[in-house]
Amino acid sequence: MAKQIRRKPVTRRKTTKKKTFFSGKMIGFTITFLIVLFIGVTAYHYRDALAYYFSFKSKHQTEKNATKVEEARIFQVLKRHEKKVFGFDVSEYQGKISWEEIKTIEDTFQLKFVFIRATAGKDKVDSRFKQNWKDAKENSFIRGAYHYYRPNENSIQQATNFIKTVKLQKGDFPPVLDIENLPKTQSIDSLKVGLKRWLTKVENHYNVKPIIYSGESYYKDFLEKEFKGYTFWIANYNFFVEDIKDHWAFWQFTEKGTVPGIQGPVDVNIYNGTPKMLNYMVLQ
Repeated sequence: MAKQIRRKPVTRRKTTKKKTFFSGKMIGFTITFLIVLFIGVTAYHYRDALAYYFSFKSKHQTEKNATKVEEARIFQVLKRHEKKVFGFDVSEYQGKISWEEIKTIEDTFQLKFVFIRATAGKDKVDSRFKQNWKDAKENSFIRGAYHYYRPNENSIQQATNFIKTVKLQKGDFPPVLDIENLPKTQSIDSLKVGLKRWLTKVENHYNVKPIIYSGESYYKDFLEKEFKGYTFWIANYNFFVEDIKDHWAFWQFTEKGTVPGIQGPVDVNIYNGTPKMLNYMVLQ
């Protein structure tokens, strides 16, 4: 019987995986680095606003409806446009307003004009319009009246409601049509016909072309092409939008401003021009 030769067991070397840039730890480190970098760049960009907050807002209570980040953006946008003209807009939702207290926003930027809701739909009259309209004039604000358009109601009746309610005077803004919603019972084409009827009737009555207010997306999708020649007041609250666009006569850049004399958040607006230019916009 042949002798069996025993072979030594083969020992296998342990293979170690080479660490690459895409390993878990490296990916985590990269993500953390990018987040820190983003925060650092953002903090530097908003350095003036942040400095303002540490010096002033820390001593005053911030409006509960706006975060400190939102308030910082408001200050930043105002500062970037300090050579332009600032205003606000109100309706019955702001309640009773102490107009004599309204001078500036953020204790720095003077408020010069105000848009006041007058009517909505075919029969609604803002419960505070008459008083707000009177008080704005008495406190030397350039004032404008706007109509909140209801797409599913008759456009001529809506125009009549506005005309019956608003008596414009020398120094007031042209009338404003506020369109924000899409119709539920009619087509977009029918909506545009109705808007044009409202605008035409109001223009014929006051002998001045109205201003149109809307959000930027609504403007681009439904108004830009067919309503050329009108002055536009555009709402855009995007955190990363910091400069007024050339074709916006007015920019409503926030709905969470804090204004002395008004309880709760306030819409804040910028006029795309100088005080002298603003004087050419009003009724002569």
